[in-house]
Amino acid sequence: MLEVRDLRTHIDTPGGRITPVDGVDISLYRGETIGIVGESGSGKSMLVRSIMGIAPSAATVDQSSTVRFDGRDVLALGQRESQKFWGREIAMVFQDPLTSLNPIRTIGRQITDPIRHHLGLSRKDAIELAVELLDRVRIPSPRARMNEYPHQLSGGMRQRVGIAIALSCSPKLLIADEPTTALDVTVQHEILDLLHSLQSESDMAMILVSHDLAVVSQHTDRIGVMYAGHFLEVGATRAMLDEPAHPYTDALLSSIPRPDLPPHSRLTVIDGRPPNLRDMPQGCRFAPRCTRVSDVCRSVDPSLEDTGGASVHRVACHHPLIPVLSGSSEAS
Repeated sequence: MLEVRDLRTHIDTPGGRITPVDGVDISLYRGETIGIVGESGSGKSMLVRSIMGIAPSAATVDQSSTVRFDGRDVLALGQRESQKFWGREIAMVFQDPLTSLNPIRTIGRQITDPIRHHLGLSRKDAIELAVELLDRVRIPSPRARMNEYPHQLSGGMRQRVGIAIALSCSPKLLIADEPTTALDVTVQHEILDLLHSLQSESDMAMILVSHDLAVVSQHTDRIGVMYAGHFLEVGATRAMLDEPAHPYTDALLSSIPRPDLPPHSRLTVIDGRPPNLRDMPQGCRFAPRCTRVSDVCRSVDPSLEDTGGASVHRVACHHPLIPVLSGSSEAS
């Protein structure tokens, strides 16, 4: 369904050009969920916005990059074509519903407008569909909520409205960009379970973006671990969790709080900070923070290589935690 090849997004800043997305490849199939995980600033949001064609105006996608969805060249779509494409083919649930929802328009108007635009329904039919969608995302008293404004709802309810808007035109691909960041743990669980349930009902594909490896581990088929603009490791979720190949993935897993540890136990942290995109280190981008670093890491940037396991599992590391098949550099 979705094929991304060598995606590079550049931004020209007063301090020089930066590349927050640098050579990313993704293949996504119908009904499949891929998780994109990494620390803040790793390029996750810029990646999905570049795929959808809504990157900031200061950003430009490299001409050598390819983003194809159901055979269509997404990067070649004009403004009018994109407006027909967004919502109908690919939809997005944004990180903060308080800023993505219009504060001066009712919930009902914000759901019915895309329905009428894309599906051509009458106002009456669009309202009935909107009420059905609110009920589907488990909002109580959905008809009454149609006349309310975003500030009248809780954070969890606003996010459910955002999901209802995204699903209103039955997209083939849903991109959820940090959909639970501002929510408490209980509501996070409810929202993620809701997304998973709605995806199963419609057989749509989904990209789930998060900084939390524990979140994506429960709701994805595959994971891509992103760092400083590109993938360090990609593979089947269970394989990566059971046997991570990259030291960065292993460090992310080790930093997840564990309920079985004694109270006040010190959390494991990753020393150092992600690199400055204006001054990227030579060689492996994770080398300055890696415990397995050697001279080759500081001079040669590794490519993704297959680990040779039962499932597709690739890692970009000179000293991986598990063996790799030498010479295999094809990305996933």
